[in-house]
Amino acid sequence: MQIIRLEDTHNLPFWRRPAALLFLMAMAMPVAFSTWSALLNNFVIDVANFDGSDIGWLHTVREIPGFLAIGVIAIIMFVREQVLGMVALVMLGVATGLTAQFPTMGGILTLTMLSSIGFHYYETVNQSLQLQWIDKKKAPQTIGWLMAAGSGATLVAYILIVMTWRAYDLSYNFVYMVSGGFTAIVALFCLFAYPQFEAPHPQLKTFVLRKRYWLYYAMQFMAGARRQIFVVFAGFMMVEKFGFKVHEITALYTINLVVNIIVAPLMGRIVFKFGERRALLFEYFGLILVFLAYGGLYFFSWGVIIASALYVIDHMLFALALALKTYFQKIADPQDIAPTAAVAFTINHIAAVFLPAGLGYLWLLSPAAVFVTAACMAATSFGLALLVPRHPGPGHETVFQGALLAPAE
Repeated sequence: MQIIRLEDTHNLPFWRRPAALLFLMAMAMPVAFSTWSALLNNFVIDVANFDGSDIGWLHTVREIPGFLAIGVIAIIMFVREQVLGMVALVMLGVATGLTAQFPTMGGILTLTMLSSIGFHYYETVNQSLQLQWIDKKKAPQTIGWLMAAGSGATLVAYILIVMTWRAYDLSYNFVYMVSGGFTAIVALFCLFAYPQFEAPHPQLKTFVLRKRYWLYYAMQFMAGARRQIFVVFAGFMMVEKFGFKVHEITALYTINLVVNIIVAPLMGRIVFKFGERRALLFEYFGLILVFLAYGGLYFFSWGVIIASALYVIDHMLFALALALKTYFQKIADPQDIAPTAAVAFTINHIAAVFLPAGLGYLWLLSPAAVFVTAACMAATSFGLALLVPRHPGPGHETVFQGALLAPAE
């Protein structure tokens, strides 16, 4: 196994450098995960007759591995982060490919659990490697471009689904097999074609929970809770309330992706120019309005055009979540990045484990109440973002601590 220090990677061909690997990973993962997500609501309704409670339970099962992402700390004691990330990506691809082979409640939940282990362990490692390998000064813009690259790859997959689903009468099994197989093959290529990159700061391989990171932990908790409502119920609403078919919901996702390809790099620039505090405040205030408007779809019987517009705006605002990553990068000790990424992923998924199932029952009583609950969560996040300093850094993690003598790098 070839190991190369980051400072020596400039001697490698461009395609074998860390940035190229990050971009390849960013494009491989969403092909499986986003295709799975795009077909999911139609698949479970058409094949397994899921209702709001069932979809809630499915997403609760899907989030359990995210809650257990802290296990990454134990694994990286024996396995390099980069290797773990690739193996997890292979697992995501294979499990996605097999999804339609078991079209029952038990089968769907089992495959969902396996693909989720791959997804969440990959994402935990990926976030850690991004913050270790990308220079702080370039992080907002680079992460924005990585998000755009992922959206671009997914866009190609979605366009293919929209163009071929009805024209060739594709099956769920065929689409899942192709998308999952693509991700698994790319992950295997990354595993064997790239050297192992050694960051300058060795990562702690122990559980890290620091008092001075409390605001980051709190915002991660609220982000996970709020995100679940969008992931679980916004798409489900489009199918259940407005009767979207596979090609229609995929077309909506495609619009999202086109917007994200344009907006994500701009969001990176916004964070770089205006800082994490203002970016987060803007995101959370926008989400409050969007979630209240979702509730209005039920209170005022607004039409599908408004619902679709809200879905796109909602997704666009989530691109600003990169500000939370760069906030942590600025306040963290370099050796804390890997273990804290695992801890943060677990904290992010605490609410995600019980919220989908609980809100699934609330959905049966009042879908609007679910979105009002999300608006309250966004308001809580807005309050927490007010505590982020203009120039965060070690020793200046919140507004309660003294300002740095110079802006944090």
